[in-house]
Amino acid sequence: MCGIALVLGPGAAAEQASFGRMLAAVSPRGEVEEVLCEDNALLGTARLRIVDRDRAVQPWISNDRRWTLNFNGEVFNHAELREQLHAGGRPTRSESDTEVVLEAVLAWGEDALLRMRGEFAFAVVERDTQRTFLARDPAGVKPLYWACAGGRLYVASEIKALVSLGVAVEEVPPGHCGWADPDTSPALHPYVDLGRLGEDGPLLTDVDEAAEALRTTFTEAVRIRVDTDLRVGVVLSGGLDSSLTLIKVRELHPDCVAFTVGTEDSDDLAYARRLTADLGVEHVIVAVRPREVGRRQVREAIRVSELTEYGDIINAVVSQQLFTEVHGSGVKVVLTGDGSDELFGGYDMYRRIAQQDLRKLFLHKIRYLSHTELQRVDRTSMGHGVEARVPFLDVAMLDLAMRIPQELKQRDGYEKWIVRHAFADVLPDYVRTRHKNPMSHSSGLHERVRLFRPLFPSMYRSYGYQCFAPLQRDFSEVLKDHDYDLGAAVAAARPARDLTVAEHARDLAGALRWNLTHLVRRHVGPPMRLFEGTRG
Repeated sequence: MCGIALVLGPGAAAEQASFGRMLAAVSPRGEVEEVLCEDNALLGTARLRIVDRDRAVQPWISNDRRWTLNFNGEVFNHAELREQLHAGGRPTRSESDTEVVLEAVLAWGEDALLRMRGEFAFAVVERDTQRTFLARDPAGVKPLYWACAGGRLYVASEIKALVSLGVAVEEVPPGHCGWADPDTSPALHPYVDLGRLGEDGPLLTDVDEAAEALRTTFTEAVRIRVDTDLRVGVVLSGGLDSSLTLIKVRELHPDCVAFTVGTEDSDDLAYARRLTADLGVEHVIVAVRPREVGRRQVREAIRVSELTEYGDIINAVVSQQLFTEVHGSGVKVVLTGDGSDELFGGYDMYRRIAQQDLRKLFLHKIRYLSHTELQRVDRTSMGHGVEARVPFLDVAMLDLAMRIPQELKQRDGYEKWIVRHAFADVLPDYVRTRHKNPMSHSSGLHERVRLFRPLFPSMYRSYGYQCFAPLQRDFSEVLKDHDYDLGAAVAAARPARDLTVAEHARDLAGALRWNLTHLVRRHVGPPMRLFEGTRG
């Protein structure tokens, strides 16, 4: 719900120019700019007003004036935590989750993070010493970066806010927290270990038990994310995950609207139109015409997203158009179906990997969502003042998914079988039986943007993003090149390696062939449609 920027340490007040650039970089994430400037601390927030919109002003200052908080995201169970704080004798002066976050940390320390159900990244600063506590949600839905320069600590929501410092930029990893002094690097450690998800609970081998747990957990994950008086949007692809998300949102928060991005002749739009008509939900279509995507759109997607893998950048081109429309519709909160593929085996790689490496692959994909899908969703949504919430990546869903065995995730020729089975009573058959069909590939957008892939590295470097990480090959490609040997692929990806000149040349040749063939076909005439109208 916000973008944050902090400069901490001796003489911070002299860094007004740097601080101004940092705030400008994160300003699209919010509606109002709120700052606190002191001799040794510059604290700023670009706030998207969602919860207690008038009173949740940041930086939030504690009752005793000793502590401040800069907060991005939302803690969905803030009402419950507020009651616990009150019971412990800690008063509050607002109805905001912002205040609850600060008071919870002051009351319970690091343990407060385990009580929070949310998507968040924040910095708690002791005003006298500038000692700072940094924390990020378990899945890394919300971003948090830091850098040290000139004896000061710089903290921000996005890499682009820190590149002008000319030093290495580091992240607070998902599920990590820790303290930092202005002149030292943060001492970060995991409070949730993503490498051990599901280890504390029993494996759910019984189909009925697994299905019931999934129904209960996912429904609750959606419920807490639609507890708002604002209209809620759903990013609807027409596939299984987003369709299920829309069905649950429609059930729990009737004031909703669906947004679908795609080409006019795509199956995605046909399925999405049919579902929204069946549910009686308003449907906004964002038309994408691959031939109209050019260098400018690609460059802007790279600037906004800061992504390090090629495939994610291609998808960011689409997301940019989508969230432009969402913002223009006046919607500030949307739910998406992202994360389900990583949790429930939605990709081909899960069928090709050796059985003994399956759990490691699931955990690897979950750990790096914050660099791939989640980063794309965060930057392209918040870059247009829209907060995207991801119920599939609720911490309870993460744990549950890793306790469901692979044989329930891929079964009877279907990926994500247990999701289809668990919600068979609410999913229309035309959605439940539809296989995964990536929009960027089926629409021709992927092949269109491939024409610009040789330019990606220079575009990426032009924004200074190599201060965080180099542009690199998609991990799925590395895994395939190593015959789905996970250990070999992980080793080959460290250090990160970009495509070679020869690989770029082969890729460009393939893209040119596809686009020229498509151009000829378009002039000859469209292929026969398999079915028309509202298709299933």
